[in-house]
Amino acid sequence: MNIVIPPLIFYVVGAALVVGGTVRALTLGRRNPDREISDDDPTRTMARRRHFTFGLVWIAMGLFLIGSTVGVLRSKWGGRTSSGP
Repeated sequence: MNIVIPPLIFYVVGAALVVGGTVRALTLGRRNPDREISDDDPTRTMARRRHFTFGLVWIAMGLFLIGSTVGVLRSKWGGRTSSGP
């Protein structure tokens, strides 16, 4: 029994990962500009670094998912140059 999952699902999930990772890295991974640098404690710095790092990981996963789906479609449909046996 073969289950065929439409590629559109992978594109949507990949795009959601890219957008979510970008938002996470840019909003949660940045220092608040109206706050003094001396007011930052190490736990806030580590939390920001963690958000920024995992935001980049989400972006990489989303791009990989989109890229691998394009690769699957190209190998499935683009590889056939001859018709018939």
